[in-house]
Amino acid sequence: MENKKTIIVVGGGFAGLEFINQLKQAHQYKIILVDLNNYNFFPPLLYQVAAGFMEPSAISYPFRKILRKHDNVKFYMGELQKVVPDENKIILSNGELSYDILVMASGAETNFFGNKNIEENSLPMKTISDALALRNVIFTRLERATRIQDPERRKTLLSFVIAGAGPTGVELSGLFSEMRSHILEKDYPELNPSDLGNIYLIDGQDAVLAAMSKKTQGYTYKNLKDYGVIIKLNTFVKDFKDDVVSLSDNTEIHSRNLIWAAGISARTFEGFKEENYGRGKRLKTNTFNLVEGYKNIYAIGDTSIVIGDKNYPGGHPQLAQVAIQQAKSLGKNLKNNTWEPFKYTDKGSMAIIGSNKAVTDGPDHKFFLKGFIAWCVWIFVHIMSLVNFRNRMRAFYDWMGYYINKDQSFRMIIRPKEKVKVESKKHL
Repeated sequence: MENKKTIIVVGGGFAGLEFINQLKQAHQYKIILVDLNNYNFFPPLLYQVAAGFMEPSAISYPFRKILRKHDNVKFYMGELQKVVPDENKIILSNGELSYDILVMASGAETNFFGNKNIEENSLPMKTISDALALRNVIFTRLERATRIQDPERRKTLLSFVIAGAGPTGVELSGLFSEMRSHILEKDYPELNPSDLGNIYLIDGQDAVLAAMSKKTQGYTYKNLKDYGVIIKLNTFVKDFKDDVVSLSDNTEIHSRNLIWAAGISARTFEGFKEENYGRGKRLKTNTFNLVEGYKNIYAIGDTSIVIGDKNYPGGHPQLAQVAIQQAKSLGKNLKNNTWEPFKYTDKGSMAIIGSNKAVTDGPDHKFFLKGFIAWCVWIFVHIMSLVNFRNRMRAFYDWMGYYINKDQSFRMIIRPKEKVKVESKKHL
């Protein structure tokens, strides 16, 4: 063990786990995975947890169970606070670790663009905790609305404003619309259809799913409108306070619920120089994912921006496929010591709108699928992307149950006690 080089991987998301998977047979290395959480989760399905369509365990799995068969990999639960490149060590919330090679796969966090009111009052969608908090808010406010007689106050409680018309925003809009149509009437007889608020989808660009093809955008826009979603494009959220969402077109929406899916930025850490960070606070790397200015620090996934790829002069999109492919490339390079530059292969993109309705763009927008076929493709791809067979079966069971019954089973309001939250932080 003394002769092995130590690789520390910070972050166990798409990039971190795929990188470890590439090196599981590379016994010239001992690997330490560091993460704030003790579990991996699947971000594309967070919104389904938030809406009560899936349980958290369907999209998450403990790191220690994932890594059982990896003889050369250990797990360390802690939060990265500082990198000390001169001493080849990292400082965590609960200790220090030394490395020969450091791989930053720390992902991204919600970007509120400096607006403190939005940061404090809106509901983000980036972690399991965010999704569970949103679920609690949705169903708590539904319960509260059943006890309120003032129709205007009811509408404020039951109106939802979603900022960001990317896949998460589109998928949430469609899901909330289906809940309004199929579930609220059955479960909340105290509420009349006229009591229900509106669902707004806001985006500063001129199309929903702006990164996808025109056909995809048109089909998605039409179906969301048919669902009753109010779409406001070329508009962004300026402020949110006192149950009022202020928009850039000088209009206001009275709502207590602003869901923030409008942007992300990479996390920054003490120890890196200011010039190490590029657009979106991402660590600048060469085409081998080596961070500029260092000989043994790499960055992959959402936390990296590759400089030097002619096809992506502004950096690669912050997508799961980019993270996975970068992890594979770096893993193979370190394992075989035959260095090939990273080259991204576009495998297409997709989004779900509702039951039987989804959209899929092929690589470079070469083909377009819609409706039931695209929905089946979306289901298959997302099930196969889950970390193990147990997760896949749970997800499939949950989706089929909803598809058949137009109902979901996880509408519980579960709040951890404040003492539990404090103790968890204290003993991390």
